Amino acid sequence: MRRIDALGIGLGVFVAGGLVYVILQVVGLDSANAGIWSQALLVAGLIGWLLTYVFRAVSKDMTYHKQRQDYEEAFLQKRLDELSPEELAELQAKIEQEVD
Repeated sequence: MRRIDALGIGLGVFVAGGLVYVILQVVGLDSANAGIWSQALLVAGLIGWLLTYVFRAVSKDMTYHKQRQDYEEAFLQKRLDELSPEELAELQAKIEQEVD
């Protein structure tokens, strides 16, 4: 995420909070209750986002983990492709010995 994206998201959340406040006042709440409810909704949204972030971090579903896994697989595939048929046969025999 670029810096401008983070600023845009922050501004969007700020504007959304203001809109919720105004809508609650139009619906009939006084300014104190509208402020409390708009803050409660924003905090609930923040907690929801935080829980999704924690879930992605724990399940290793983050961009960094995916990129690292793709790199490791490509590296190992390249090493495997560089092996001669004799080296490949030797490696397969060694693996079969360890499995048994």
